[in-house]
Parts: sequence; C-alpha cells; structure tokens
Amino acid sequence: MARIPRLRFAPSPTGFLHLGGLRTALFNHVMARKLGGEWVLRIEDTDRACLLFNLGDEAITGMQARLVEGSVDDIRRSLQWAGIEYNHGPGIGGPHSPYIQSERLDLYHKYANKLLDSGQAYRCFCGPDRLADTKKKLQSLGSNSTYDRACLNLTEEETARRVRAGKKHIVRLNSTMVNELKPKPDLIFGTSVQHTRAGLPTDPVLLKTDLFPTYHLASIVDDHEMEITHVLRGEEWLPTLPLHLDLYAALGLEPPRFGHLPLLLNPDGTKMSKRKGDVRVRDYMEKGWEAEAVINWLALAGWNVHQQLDQLDHKHDLVSGAPKLHQDVLTLSELIESFDISHLTHRRTILDPKKLEFLNRQHVARKIFSPSAGEEDVVQRAAHMIREAYPGIDPQYYSKEYITDVCRALSDRLVTLDVIKTAAPYFFVTPDYTSDAAKSLRKTVQNDLYSRVLEQALEGFKTVSLQDEQVVRAALEKIQSNLGIGTVKVMNSIRHALTGQKAGPSVVEILRVLGWDRTRERLNAALKYEAS
Repeated sequence: MARIPRLRFAPSPTGFLHLGGLRTALFNHVMARKLGGEWVLRIEDTDRACLLFNLGDEAITGMQARLVEGSVDDIRRSLQWAGIEYNHGPGIGGPHSPYIQSERLDLYHKYANKLLDSGQAYRCFCGPDRLADTKKKLQSLGSNSTYDRACLNLTEEETARRVRAGKKHIVRLNSTMVNELKPKPDLIFGTSVQHTRAGLPTDPVLLKTDLFPTYHLASIVDDHEMEITHVLRGEEWLPTLPLHLDLYAALGLEPPRFGHLPLLLNPDGTKMSKRKGDVRVRDYMEKGWEAEAVINWLALAGWNVHQQLDQLDHKHDLVSGAPKLHQDVLTLSELIESFDISHLTHRRTILDPKKLEFLNRQHVARKIFSPSAGEEDVVQRAAHMIREAYPGIDPQYYSKEYITDVCRALSDRLVTLDVIKTAAPYFFVTPDYTSDAAKSLRKTVQNDLYSRVLEQALEGFKTVSLQDEQVVRAALEKIQSNLGIGTVKVMNSIRHALTGQKAGPSVVEILRVLGWDRTRERLNAALKYEAS
C-alpha cells in the first residue's frame, strides 16, 4: 500500500520565525498539497548545546542555547497569518503526538539503546578537557579525526561499572560499524552537490550528558516515527546529510527523499541578518504587509514559476474596471496548482524589497476589486485605520461603500494598506488650502479665472451624475468651452479645490468618489477661502 506523502517543518524555538523559515514552511505546505498529502509542524527543542553548525564534540558540555520564550506561539501565529495550515502539530495534535521534541525523550532513549545493544553506538566517559586536548593532538598530527575513540574498546563490565557509579557520559555513534548509504539525487540540487564526510566529527554524539538527544538523532527518529516521506529544509543542512544517512543505515531505516532550499540573501548579496533589515515574519505583520504578498514574494525567490504560468488559469474574479494584474501575482492556491519542484533553482536568491512593494500593491488591488478575494477584510481594516487617523469625522467617511470607492481610486498608490491614512486626506477632511502643496498648485491658475472655473463647476455638476465618467468629462469640456481655456487650467482649479494637492487620482475619479454633496462642499469652501 502506497504511503501518503507527508512532509514536515521543524523549526527550533530559539527566536522568532524569520523569512527563511517561512519560505521553508511554505514549500513544505505547497508540495504536500500538490502531492495530495499532508505536513507536520514539529518543534525541535532538544539540541540545546548547538542547534545548527556545531557538528563537533562541544555538544557534550551541556551548554544551553537560549530558548526564547514565546517562540512557539510566534511560529504558530506567523503560519496562521500566512495562511499556511499544518495538518498535525502543536495545538492540533495528531497520530504521532506529541510534536514537541522535549516531550519525546523516552523515544530517543529507546533508539539510542537499540544502537548500544547492537554495538553501533557506545558510551563515552571522556570529559571536555581530555576531548579538547585529544582534538588538538590529532590536528597537530595532520589527522582529520576529532576523537581517538578511547572509550570504544571499554569492556562491557567497565562500562557498566562507570554507569553504576554515576559517571557522566555521552552516547556516540560507532561509525566503524556503519554501512554507508549512497545518497539519492537531491530534489533540488540533483547530483550537482558533492557529499563529504570530511567535516563530520569522529563518532558523532547522539545523547548528551543531560540525556537530551542531539538534533541529528532526534530528527531521524522523528522523521521515521512520523512517517515523513520528503524532507525540504535549508541548504545549510547539506553538510549533515552523510551523518543522517549513517543513522538511517545504523537503525535499518529507509530514509525519506531530501531536498535543500538555497539560502535567501540581502539585496547586497550577503546572508540575511537582523542588522540589515526586517527578517522576522512579525516585522512584516506589524508593518501592514499583506500575507498573500509576502508568501508570493518568498515563493518567487528561487522558483522559476514562469515556465508553468502559461498553463495556469488565473481566476481573480475582478469587478468591471479593475486594473490588469501582473502574471507574477499568485495566490496560495495558484502556487499549489503550478508547483513543480524541478523548477526550483539551486542558486541562492536575493530578496528584493522593491519586488515586495510591487506585489503588495497588486495584492491589495486584487482584494479591493474582488468581492470573493478579500474585499471585505481590506475595507474593514481600512475603515479602522481611517477612524483612528481622523477621529470625530462623520461616519459616512468610513462606510463600507465609501471606503471601497476610496481604496479603488488609490489602488495604484497603496503600497501597503495603511498608506490610505496619508495618501489622500482630502477624501476624509476638507483640504488645507494654507499648505505649501496647495499654495503651489494654486499659483498655476490666475485669481479671477480660478473662481470662475469653480463657479462653472458648481453650476455644471449639480444636474449630472458624477458616477458617469462620460457625462463628467462632457461637463468639464463645457467649462473649458465656456471660459475659452485649456484643460490644465480647469483641472488644476478643480483639483486644488477638491484636494489641495497636485498628485493623486484623476479629477474625474476624485469627483466620482466624493459625489455631488462633498464636491459642492469643497468647491464652496475653496471659493470662501479665495474671497477671504
């Protein structure tokens, strides 16, 4: 019977979820859904001495990496915000629970004992000082070994005596007994990556003196117990693959297929760092980026998705008059539909902030022009922002209909939704005609001509529908004809009266959004200011 495809995302709770981790979770989610399978969230909190790059013997010292309080909640909250829903894991449970490694210690001891009983692991009683001295001596002799295997040949009686005496020890893999497994082609790098044991420690540590397993043992045991079929993880784990395969061989287990995702880089080509911009997912949540845009952005980083876009049926369900969306604008369901792991690149990828700005603006537009894609959510959030930014304004200014019109009028300017608070205050309050921007725009039209344009507009607009673009354009042309002036003078006069700003949507669009009552109020306010 074929096994159900099952993947996993297994972060360590030593900090808040960062963009690289979110991308790893995303590709696990997308691949699992594409294969008709499921994925697991597993919290790997056992290898507390060195969670990543330390493959040496320092793991025996019991040094504790700082487990950041709230990290697990942050991981779950970030995944929920991104719309990436795991099938089994903390808060949900599942057939292989618990999904937090520190709650599974007995299981790791069981597998360690299995290796001890078969002679494929042994107890090592060497202390930190001896290990450090031994490593230095071996290096001075030109050896790549990190340990002299002094405890490998202890008799069973001597080992048992030391254990009974309570002597601290670790458990090491007996590498001399392992039949090496040949790695299958990487799901992303293929056969282009060369695996070597040169950087691996001699007889790697499996259990530390505190009886916690190292990452390597816990990860292999859990992937087997949880029936993981595919492992997608970061490129930084490539050096550990030979060790992991050794553990699979020693335990007589079938390894999953491995794929390693290339690193994400800063715009300057350096590795992502907190010192060089936002890397935590919560930073993007707090700054108002759309989750769909962030997911879209991360997916395009290292995925040559354009090979599949021609076959993709974009179903954005946009209302009439909506702007055309770029082909790079992809929803999570579209990412799943078009996913093909063979099109993931093995090159490291730069995350371009400008690309995120572009995608975010497009996703905001997609939502506000599509009742089925999140329009109501966007409108509610925008209305809340307006109430906070302009306390005391008439409720009509944050009604669903009005906010929808404003969002659509500003769609090409909303890099993030909160820009609505500052991009066009004239949609919510009477313009400040004393501002520098208003004064600059006012200077483009002669004094007497300005007032005549506004008076003509008051007369011409009161009997027409400002919702009809063609009718409004005809009314504007009539003002030009009546006064014998060009388009610029008319538009600048009306724009000044309605907005007090030179930049913004077209005058026709502003008139449509404001409607006759608000337009009349602004025109009269401008005439009053002009006469003062």
